[in-house]
Amino acid sequence: MNQKFAGHTLLDSVPFGNDVLKSRLVMAPMTRNFSPDGVPGEDVSQYYRKRAENGIGLIITEGTAINHPAAVASNNIPRFYGEDALKGWSNVVSQVHEAGGKIIPQLWHVGAARKAGSPPNIDSPPVSPSGFTLKGKENEKIKALTNQEVKEMIAAYAEAASNAKLVGFDGIELHGAHGYLIDQFFWDVTNKRNDEYGGDISERSKFAADIVRACRKEVGPDFPIVFRFSQWKGVDYGAKLAKNSIELEQLLAPLVDAGVDIFHCSTRRVWEPEFMEEDPSLNLAGWTKRITKKPTIAVGSVGINRAYLSNKDNNDLSIEENLKIIDEKIKGGEYDYVAVGRAVLADSEWPLKLKNGQLNQVHHYTKESEKYLQ
Repeated sequence: MNQKFAGHTLLDSVPFGNDVLKSRLVMAPMTRNFSPDGVPGEDVSQYYRKRAENGIGLIITEGTAINHPAAVASNNIPRFYGEDALKGWSNVVSQVHEAGGKIIPQLWHVGAARKAGSPPNIDSPPVSPSGFTLKGKENEKIKALTNQEVKEMIAAYAEAASNAKLVGFDGIELHGAHGYLIDQFFWDVTNKRNDEYGGDISERSKFAADIVRACRKEVGPDFPIVFRFSQWKGVDYGAKLAKNSIELEQLLAPLVDAGVDIFHCSTRRVWEPEFMEEDPSLNLAGWTKRITKKPTIAVGSVGINRAYLSNKDNNDLSIEENLKIIDEKIKGGEYDYVAVGRAVLADSEWPLKLKNGQLNQVHHYTKESEKYLQ
């Protein structure tokens, strides 16, 4: 790759909470299933340390299970509760900090995306806002959360936030994207509730806002809370929570009021506009920053030339074209950080090779590594 990318704005230092990241590069959360019995080992510590050593400013861990029996669907997804798991995470944090990086855990509950009978707790049914599948069908194997159980779920997220601060993380990310539990409350396809956690788009945001508020109470005012959300779902790439900027503001305003510091705006292609008819230049991160006035993380096929689970088509750009657009958008103030997933998963030296103008030498993402993606 041409040397002109060696001075890319992605390599600039940037504020994060009351601290500073060494670059705008964020490692996107990617599930790997490499933590037996939910406990991250030394291999996990070294995996993250390598990325910090090579220039990632902020690492967002793979999704970690909050303290609920149906939170995830594998024995090898890391937990974020229990003495052994938290001890493992403490070592991860130490290794990343020694390498000069910052790290936050992604707190996760998959909701109805979990199949009945899945480990680690095979007798615990999947849960969701209304007992619906991700395609909007009622399913007796999925338990609709009662109002009391919703409150308990909020408390479980708050417990995880408290653990994150105790262990020494630099903040938290709440996973509210891709059709998982928090997103199931956002989406009218899966949320048919008639209590205070259902209703119009603003009312469906209450569950997420209450989680943010409970987490903020546990961690205090200066501990960054990042919130990841998306329009698209794992079962529907064309899904839209908000059909226009007015609806997007209705969705996000309760989260801002509750205490979100940074929005992580998940898109499949970072260069695509979100509301073409309103502004053909702004992607989801750009709109979110305009509406909320909060810093945003943009993400979507950065460092690769093919969007997640797509074939090469006219909507995909080359790596060079992608990086040029990102540089322009950052300089224009449309977003503040950029998350890189598959490129960094495939090559821990990707940030260093960007810095040295050597992206023609990267180890590329392959089809086989898709099993590690979240």
